[in-house]
Amino acid sequence: MTSSPTRHTTAAVTAVHRIGDSAPHSAFTDLVRHSGSWFCAFREARTHLSDDGVIRVLTSTDGRSWRSAAVVRQEGVDLRDPRFVPRPDGRLQLLAAAATGEGTKTFRTVTALSADGQTWGDPVPVGEPGVWVWRAAWQDDAMYGVGYATRDPRFARLYRSEDGIDLEPWVPTLFEGGYPNESGLVFEPDGTAVCLLRRDGDSASAQLGRARPPYRDWTWTDLGVQVGGPTLLQLPDGRLLAGVRLLDGAVRTAICAVDAERGELTELVALPSGGDTSYPGLVWHDDLLWVSYYSSHEERTCVYLAEVSLSG
Repeated sequence: MTSSPTRHTTAAVTAVHRIGDSAPHSAFTDLVRHSGSWFCAFREARTHLSDDGVIRVLTSTDGRSWRSAAVVRQEGVDLRDPRFVPRPDGRLQLLAAAATGEGTKTFRTVTALSADGQTWGDPVPVGEPGVWVWRAAWQDDAMYGVGYATRDPRFARLYRSEDGIDLEPWVPTLFEGGYPNESGLVFEPDGTAVCLLRRDGDSASAQLGRARPPYRDWTWTDLGVQVGGPTLLQLPDGRLLAGVRLLDGAVRTAICAVDAERGELTELVALPSGGDTSYPGLVWHDDLLWVSYYSSHEERTCVYLAEVSLSG
């Protein structure tokens, strides 16, 4: 089943809980269900750009009561933007960026593995220096990840790996022009890959890319809207959703419907959010969309978990 059109989908936020607020700045989230439990990962630090970032992993059995499961840290390194990658071998993988240096920072993608989501190995570097592998997903017997160059020349690159560690450049220039960077990536049941790509240059309009196996040749559609912190999720009925930051009008974190055939992004509902906000994680569970995200609309920058009902 490929992605369905918007189908007059409507959405409503039915609950919101603050789950991460122990640090001065808690941000850049992701969410996953693993072995029957919830896990939410995010960065804790002094500020958005401070050099003291660690990755906090929270866990919950019911999505209401949360406790700290782990803190992943690396001495002298700012760890940023954790992303979960469920692996076919049953383990859970985290991708993150290790930022170092004064003034102009350098970035290296690192990864850590866990069997239970609570005990994590030390972060190890993967991929190429200066190319930040933002998000990855498994398809058949390989993991694919989209990275972006953190210095000129700016480009996005697609990686492929058979073990999730050794990342081979698969499409060296996936996209260039307009400073492509963060991305959402999903594989539809028929094998089609869909990528939602943020851009910060030129018109700064997001791009939607699609490719069939072996994912060498991509077609791109300009969505005509600027987004931040994108992620994608396909529902069991085929509908494709995105979690993004929208900047038209009041800055907010929003859930959108994606029509991949038409190349359209349609806002369904805005989450309680504002200011420094976005970087959602999306999980479909018990006929609800569960969304982790961060926001500064309640003075401090904190992590929230929202429940969103969908109809249509």
